[in-house]
Amino acid sequence: MLQELSIKNFAIIDHLDVTFKNGMTVLTGETGAGKSIIIDAVGLLAGGRGSASFVRTGTAKAVIQGSFVFPDNGTTYQVLDDLGIDHDDGSVILQREIHANGRNVCRVNGMMVNTSTLKRIGETAVDIHGQNEHQELMRPEKHLGMLDEFAGATVAPLVDQYRTTYQAYTKLRSMLESRRANEKEWAQHLDMLTFQVNEIESAQLQAGEEAQLTAERDRLDNYQKINDALQKTQVILTGEETTPGVNDQLSDALQAMQGIADFDPAFQQITSGLETAYYALTDAVGDVSSQLDLQDWDEGRLDEIERRLEVINQLKYKYGDSEEQVLKYYDQIAAELKQMRATDETADDLEDQVTAQESALRQLGEQLSQARQQAAKHLEKAIHGELADLYMDKTVFEVHFDRSKTLLSTGLDHVEFYLRTNPGEAMLPLAKVASGGELSRIMLALKTIFSESQGVTSIIFDEVDTGVSGRVAQAIAEKISGIAHDSQVLCITHLPQVAAMADHHYFIAKHIVGERTETKLTRLNAHKRVAELARMSAGTEVTKLALEHAQELLTLADEAKKKN
Repeated sequence: MLQELSIKNFAIIDHLDVTFKNGMTVLTGETGAGKSIIIDAVGLLAGGRGSASFVRTGTAKAVIQGSFVFPDNGTTYQVLDDLGIDHDDGSVILQREIHANGRNVCRVNGMMVNTSTLKRIGETAVDIHGQNEHQELMRPEKHLGMLDEFAGATVAPLVDQYRTTYQAYTKLRSMLESRRANEKEWAQHLDMLTFQVNEIESAQLQAGEEAQLTAERDRLDNYQKINDALQKTQVILTGEETTPGVNDQLSDALQAMQGIADFDPAFQQITSGLETAYYALTDAVGDVSSQLDLQDWDEGRLDEIERRLEVINQLKYKYGDSEEQVLKYYDQIAAELKQMRATDETADDLEDQVTAQESALRQLGEQLSQARQQAAKHLEKAIHGELADLYMDKTVFEVHFDRSKTLLSTGLDHVEFYLRTNPGEAMLPLAKVASGGELSRIMLALKTIFSESQGVTSIIFDEVDTGVSGRVAQAIAEKISGIAHDSQVLCITHLPQVAAMADHHYFIAKHIVGERTETKLTRLNAHKRVAELARMSAGTEVTKLALEHAQELLTLADEAKKKN
């Protein structure tokens, strides 16, 4: 869940710090006060697209920071582990800087990451549900993804298997078409791959070899300098026939101090220091002696190393910037060469492979289609249950399947949601029949169902109650409150029924400070909350009756939450 949010120099927000808690939190205020700006800021933390237009006029950069915690078995921690990002204390801090020149800087627990990585993490942390999702619901091409999301583990393995098989099939088919189109190019490519594979194989390249050879070459190149330095160091440390070395002199000094060490703690401290230095110097004498024994000049070995390094550099020049990249390239072309040779007998053999792969793909597609149709029945039943709670009990929701004439990367079917809002009417595509208020309720029904399996701990509803009022508004409020039992919910709303169901209530307002517009966020106590609900109900003039109605809304909301 999102614990703390800090925003600086973002749009009309100068500086804002807010603490969030579990349960349902609502943000209310006048239109244009900046409610959606706060959601935009959270969206940027989740990897949304940044723009220099977000930076407050007259400032160098906008800075947004959010502190999150997640369940121990949460998906976010698994993603962080995969990325090698530390989270030992359990907290995850996402930070985004957007500079006026358009540069973006993203950090996760202090580690700099790119926006795609931030998005990968953010998708597991925050689920923002707003008007754009209504637009997605109106796009039939998004419906298959929604169905698969609902089906979860029941279709995910089949989806992955189908996708992998489809990729293999398209590769084979492309290979066949390419070969048929140009036999000469096929042969030339085969010769090139053969040459490259043989060249890398004959070199017997090993990862890390260049670094080892370079170190050995540098040592041989500097043999005389190294040998002179070691000889000189040995003489200084051990001395000559007539001159004692530093080590012997230090030993004498140590013996002298040991004789008086008991007379004063200061002498004991000096003695300890000398002992440490003596033993360290004794070790150094041994190390120098060992290195002198290892010194061996071999001009032939130096020439051998230079030739080997030249081979490695040639391979890197042709196939990659490092040994690892060269070896990776080798694996790729070796696999491609193996496939080309395996299919090089005749075009008919390759055509047989394509036919066999297509048959396997269709069989797998049939299994996937059947699994999806089973999931669709469950989704229809679940949606009907949720819609009944939202006063759409007469509405019929169906998932329509149309078999594609060609193999698709997603399967064999086109999937589209259909809707009938009134008895006796025909089932029509949802995009053609649903109103704004109906779309809000259908999307909320989907979100209620998905929230139980997605594992996202923070869900944000940005004005999802558009186009509804009265008892429908109350039903939406109770539905959102129900989602807050399992996930932290942040909700922007204009409906007093929704605001009344919240566990925490913030009021957002614009102020003019020094000829600049600033957004301020205030947490409402019980008294101010009644006043805000009355304002939302009555508008600019808050009457006694409006205040009484607001208090009644809060009382009814408390009773509704107790029932849940």
